[in-house]
Amino acid sequence: MFIVDSQIHLGKEETPDRPWVPGARERIRLNGHREEAFLAEEANSLMDEAGVDRALILPPSWEGDRIDYALEAAEQYPGRFGIMARIPQNDPEEGERLLHEYKDTPHILGTRLTFHRPQDRNWMIDGTNDWYWPIAEKLGIPTMVHAPIWKAELGQIAEKHPDLKLIIDHMGIMARCVDDAIGYWVQETADLHRYPNISVKVSAIPGYSTAPFPNLNIEKYVREVVDKMGPERAHWGTDITRLLGHGLTWTDTIEQFTKHYTFTEEELEWIMGKGICKVLDWEIPETETVGANASHTAEN
Repeated sequence: MFIVDSQIHLGKEETPDRPWVPGARERIRLNGHREEAFLAEEANSLMDEAGVDRALILPPSWEGDRIDYALEAAEQYPGRFGIMARIPQNDPEEGERLLHEYKDTPHILGTRLTFHRPQDRNWMIDGTNDWYWPIAEKLGIPTMVHAPIWKAELGQIAEKHPDLKLIIDHMGIMARCVDDAIGYWVQETADLHRYPNISVKVSAIPGYSTAPFPNLNIEKYVREVVDKMGPERAHWGTDITRLLGHGLTWTDTIEQFTKHYTFTEEELEWIMGKGICKVLDWEIPETETVGANASHTAEN
């Protein structure tokens, strides 16, 4: 099985010449992310250990819109990491310039937009982000979106821009909702299945349950997304920096789907990696399989 993690954050320590955005450290703690740097070397080693072939780097929001370390990591480990780049969503001129640049930048497979923080929550509805959708559609740039409260609006965008691929983060769940409280958010997300250009990340699952791992109490919500979207449009991911501090590993999160949840082998092939690669036009080498990961080094 070819395994691709649809979301990880790599980032360096905060320093005077690499400051985080104001309030970022408090949000990291609140959302349970690891505060220590998570570098490409550590990620690569842990991926080898677990049998993860690839991962998508989403440059962390606490570093602002910079993506320099993501590019550095992808260059260091060719073929291992793809990037969903950040852009200045509230700066149309600079954002459009970067979209054209990123379209032809190696390792960048799309972008990721956020609408869940106080500063960007209303950009979906107040016109701030309206410039983005037609340009991304024209350039063919797949877009991950973290916008829990704007499901109807995402549906409208998908309908208006049918050639724009939209990928919803974390089953569309509002932060810090757990157990059956996630049901409302999941249903809203799954009901967007009628838009063929929308897919969903079934990611960071342990963080949405207070039950002991493997969090069987919320399997039904993961199944709802997979059944409505289809396994081709449901993408496994870890958001691993949220899980490492809670004693969970990449292997645990893989086995949550492959051993503890009741998916078929065919479903798992799509969920665990094939689907996200198809959406992003990220070619899967025919000869590359789980178990060959130890060959991923900085030298190859």
